[in-house]
Amino acid sequence: MPELPEVETVCRGLAAVLEGHRLESVTLRRANLRQPFPDGFVAAVQGRRVERIWRRAKYYQWLLDDGQVILGHLGMSGTFEVSPPGSNLAPPGKHDHVVILTDHGAMVTYRDPRRFGLMTLTTLDELPRHPLVRDLGPEPLGDEFDALVLQRALAGRRSPVKPVLMDASVVVGVGNIYASESLFRAGIDPRRPALSLSFADCQTLVAAIREVLTEALASGGSSLRDHRLVNGELGYFQHHFAVYDRAGNPCPGCTCDLAETGGVQRIVQTGRSTFYCGQRQR
Repeated sequence: MPELPEVETVCRGLAAVLEGHRLESVTLRRANLRQPFPDGFVAAVQGRRVERIWRRAKYYQWLLDDGQVILGHLGMSGTFEVSPPGSNLAPPGKHDHVVILTDHGAMVTYRDPRRFGLMTLTTLDELPRHPLVRDLGPEPLGDEFDALVLQRALAGRRSPVKPVLMDASVVVGVGNIYASESLFRAGIDPRRPALSLSFADCQTLVAAIREVLTEALASGGSSLRDHRLVNGELGYFQHHFAVYDRAGNPCPGCTCDLAETGGVQRIVQTGRSTFYCGQRQR
């Protein structure tokens, strides 16, 4: 599932091509993704100019010139691909479900083999109250997220801290990969009860989350299966994982004896794999 760096990378790539341009032609090649497209979707957005594209949590948002907002999610396998103006436009493939042509000759294709993504419509005025985004927590790279906010969100929660970090009402965009990586950097055991984290722990963890996400953004995100930049290239933060998907290997700078500890450990929490170093994370 794409996390914050992957969605942010996609939004930045789309903004560079679409902002200030009209959606000259919009073609839906099927009636639904994980839910149906809104009635009249094509008529509502075709011919509109894109004013701004940004991300909220793992959702992309396109503001159009009439105040409408295209609100969407990439799901597990959704990708956008941009063919710049002047390039040879290939015919759509089997899994290309939305094809957009702009007024300056670019083509934007939404591809989603598993069809777990979604694309719907709202307005800028209604966006804060939309069911998909109204209950979301703070952005981890924003000023509204700090150690005090995190400590308050963890108070009274006896669940292990790693699944709690993945709760979008606590902080958005920190999914399975970046929760494991951030806890490793902070030296915090993912099995610890969330309420056990001190204010100092929360300060360390907030700093680690910011560092990991910032580095992942600079790398174009992590491409494990489906994530691609809009130009088709892969992100490469997966080459910098310290613990995620590295069970049995030593973590960076590890001084433990692999024969005794087995290196990076893998456990399952709430149905998801968690990776950590039992010696360095307490």
